[in-house]
This record gives sequence, C-alpha cells and structure tokens, in this order.
Amino acid sequence: MTKIFNDPADFAGDMLSGFARAFPGFVQRVPGGVVRATQAAPGKVAVVVGGGSGHYPAFAGWVGPGLADAAVVGYVFSSPSTQQVVAVATAADAGAGVVLSYGNYAGDVLNFEAARAQLTDAGIPVRSVVVSDDLASAPRDERSLRRGTAGDLVVVKIAGAAAEAGYDLEGVVRVAERTNAATVSLGIAFEGPTPPGSRGPLFTVRDGRMGVGLGIHGEPGVSEEPLLGARELAGLLVGRVLAERPDGARRATVLLNGMGATKYEELFVLWNEVVPALEAEGVEIVEPEVGELITSLDMAGLSLTITWLDDELEALWGAPAQSPAYRKGPAEAAPLTPRPVPEIAERAIPEASEASRHVAKLVHAAFETAAAALAEAEPELGELDSVAGNGDHGRVMARGARAAATAAGRAVEAGAGTATTLLFAADAWSDRAGGSSGALWGAGLRAAARVLSDTDPPANAVQAACRSALDAVTAYGNARVGDKTVVDAFLPFTESLEADLAAELPLGPAWVNASAVAARAAEATASLSPRLGRARPLAARSLGHRDPGAVSFAVVVTAIAEHVA
Repeated sequence: MTKIFNDPADFAGDMLSGFARAFPGFVQRVPGGVVRATQAAPGKVAVVVGGGSGHYPAFAGWVGPGLADAAVVGYVFSSPSTQQVVAVATAADAGAGVVLSYGNYAGDVLNFEAARAQLTDAGIPVRSVVVSDDLASAPRDERSLRRGTAGDLVVVKIAGAAAEAGYDLEGVVRVAERTNAATVSLGIAFEGPTPPGSRGPLFTVRDGRMGVGLGIHGEPGVSEEPLLGARELAGLLVGRVLAERPDGARRATVLLNGMGATKYEELFVLWNEVVPALEAEGVEIVEPEVGELITSLDMAGLSLTITWLDDELEALWGAPAQSPAYRKGPAEAAPLTPRPVPEIAERAIPEASEASRHVAKLVHAAFETAAAALAEAEPELGELDSVAGNGDHGRVMARGARAAATAAGRAVEAGAGTATTLLFAADAWSDRAGGSSGALWGAGLRAAARVLSDTDPPANAVQAACRSALDAVTAYGNARVGDKTVVDAFLPFTESLEADLAAELPLGPAWVNASAVAARAAEATASLSPRLGRARPLAARSLGHRDPGAVSFAVVVTAIAEHVA
C-alpha cells in the first residue's frame, strides 16, 4: 500500500518535484515533466517518452545521455494531458524534430496524437512510436491492439542511442519501430497495487493462484492459473514469449522485470530458471536486465520481455547510457546547462456582450454542480472502473470537473463570455484530469465552445453545442454505440434532446427527458462487452457491470439540468 503522500491528488507532482531535486545533474523540471539538465547539441533528434506516474523508473528515470531527452509524466496510472506533452516536447526540441514514444493505451494515444498535431502545426517535425509488446492483450494478428509494458525500455533505449549517434528523425523512428515489432512481453500478478488514498488494492488474486497477462496500470491478468514454482513459472513464461519467435532468430536481449513489490531475490531465483530454459531453445542472450525496470506502484508481480536483435539493434542496445535509473557502459558527463523553461501564454479574454456574460455565469454554476455530483459519485465510479480497468475513473472525473469549475470561475471574474468561459473550462478539464476521459471531455467541451459565442448566442445554441461535442468525442475516441464507452449514453441523450426540441418542447423539460434517457442507456451498458480502451482485454470481467464513462456522463447531465433550464 502507498503510505507516503500529502494530498493524493498531488502525489504525481510532489513525486516529480522530489525526483528533480534528487537528480539535478540529470534532469530539470518543466511544466508537465522533466527534460535533460544538459543542453542537447543543435540538430539532435529529441526522444520524448511518457505516460502515467506510478511506474518508476519509467518514465522520468530514463532521461539522460543515450536514452530519452525528456519525459512527460501524468497522474498515477493516467496518461499525461495534451498540454503536458506539448510543453515537454517543446522544451526538448533541439531543431531536428521529436520522436514521441509511449505505451498503447487509449488515453496516451489520444493525448500524444493530439499533441503531435499541435506541435506539427507549430513547425516542429514530430513522429510517434507506440509500444505494443504485451502478447496477452491481443492475438499476434492484431498486434496494433496490444498494450505497452516493459518493452517500453528496449524501444526507448534503442531510439535514444540512435538519436545520440546522429540518426535523423526517420532513422530514429525506423529502428524504434523495428524494435517494437521484435519485442514481446508477458506479465504475472500475485496482488494488485494500491494507489495513494485508495482503501485497498485494485484487484486481488485468490490464494494459490496467479493472474496471467496483467497490465501495468493495475489491470488484473486476463486469466487466473494455479501458482507455480520457479522452474514451472519460467517454463510458462519462456514458452509463451517464444511462441512468437521469428524464423531463424537466435540473438535476443531479455528483461525480467519486477512490478514493484516482488523482491530482487525472487527475481534472481526465477532468472536462474529462465536462462537455461531459453538456452535450451537455442536463444543467445545479449546484455540482459533483471530488476525493477517498469513498475506498477506496489504490485506484486513480474514480467518477461524478449527482443530479437540484429547487428544494428544489438549495437544500439549496447551503446552507453546514463540516467538516474538506468546506466550502461562509460559515458562522459556533459556540463550542466540549465534549459530555459518555455512560458505558457494565457488565453486572451475577448470582449463579450452582457447576455453572453450572463450565460457564462450559468456555465460556471453548472460546472460547480457537476463537480459536486462527480465528487459524490467518485467511489461508485471508481468501483465500476476497477472491474476491468485501474479504478481511477471517479478520481479522474472529479479532478477534471473541479479544475473546470475553478477555471470557469476565473474566466467569469475576468468578464469572459460563454464561449471563452467554456474554452477555459475545457483546457482545465483536459489538463488536470489527464487520461482518455480528460482528453475526450476536453475535446467535447472545446467543440461545444466553438459553436457558441461571446456576443449573441445562436437560437439553437444548446442543441448545436451538444451535437458538436458528441461529434468531437466520437471522432476523437473512434467510438460507436455498442463499444461500451461514454458514447453509449451521449448519443441517446443528444438524439432525445434534438427530438424534443424539434417538437417545440421547452429546453428545461427536454434536457430532463434526455438526462433520463442517458441514465437508462448507461444502465444498459452492463450487457455490453467493451471493444475499445483499457477494458477490452478484460471484456469477460466487464459483462454485467455498467460502463463508468457512460455512468459519469449521465451523472453530469442529470446534475446540471437546473442550470440549463
């Protein structure tokens, strides 16, 4: 159990500040994460890695010569926000472009890809390498659906070495993608992790059993199997990772990774059985790693990763590297040259009409009410999310809504109109919540703001804003009705609202009706099997339980009905 913290909501930020103070020769704190304390040579490709916190030494521990140039760090088990990725990548850029590398999780993909688009628009060449090494999360012919786990380290190490050696942007991407394609992992869990402030672990495993195919965000294994002795466990792990061995492949690096609460001594006992099992299959092990490489807070568990190497990848894997948590070979220390921290411009407040400022006050009040409702629903939403996820949905939604309400209040005090107030709230929700929920709610609120006005709102303002928000969420998350997501409540809500307004029912009663439709639709998601996101690999567990995203949407629209009326 995580016991040392102040406010659980500030855990990631407090941790990152302490980390930067512990390693000032390696890293410098910037908004959203850390960058190397030493200036990169002009023209060097910047490798930026990232994801949620709770995985140390990933991701900040990998920042240094021969590895990453910067790390973006989100909340515990939540992806960084788009704003965080943009800020960190901008600070790391040395003029030759940026490679973004992250695990294949819905929130990370949404936020990093949105950031890539923003950085590209700003004139910074950016490419993404999405790590997808977890063989338990999808079959071999659906590699693009697999999660990223400990394979992150191999991809980042080889990409960082290539950038350090002077490869151009396309060259770094080429070797990183080849590394990812040559990497598979399988994880085993004995007990789930307990995030700061949580009352218990995210999952438990029955006595005498082990979860096979875990995720690094606290997701349980995709199956439970009998607990094995070290030799039998080594046989299981080796057999499954070698099942995808390329024809003729012999040389490989191998990682035996502890998830946070598995003792090093236990890992060494298992490694003593893994090596002969691999050698018996003709595997030539090249510079292996055993230890805590990418963790899941205090999860009791481990993973085995294998990356098949050719001459180029082997040379890059063995190249020198120096970082707070990972070091290989000799490396010369560069002089400490603090980087300038880029300033983040405040959003301007355009002139607004009196009517629009009045509506902006109602918008602020609605966010306050939504924040209160989500805070009350937080335990229930977290419990729903823990069935097939990491249990953070309630905390993320409450945090995002509270940030949005605070930002909307500041905008109203500054004289903002409706559209600008909603944009302030959207940015705050996205940035403070993080994860896929933060990205989707931010995208929806921004889309709604774009059809509103700071002067004269259109006659069908609420209806148009809801439809625009729905279109943005659907496009951004690539979700459809039946996928067991927020869209399963959002679409019926919008269609009900549009139908009632077309029948000339007043807005207040139409919204109440639509809220009831959303609540019923959210209840009906219990019969669905998830086809997207973090819950997909655990679809069987999700059956019979409502989707937390759909439920939280219904909570929000029901709570704010009085303000809409």
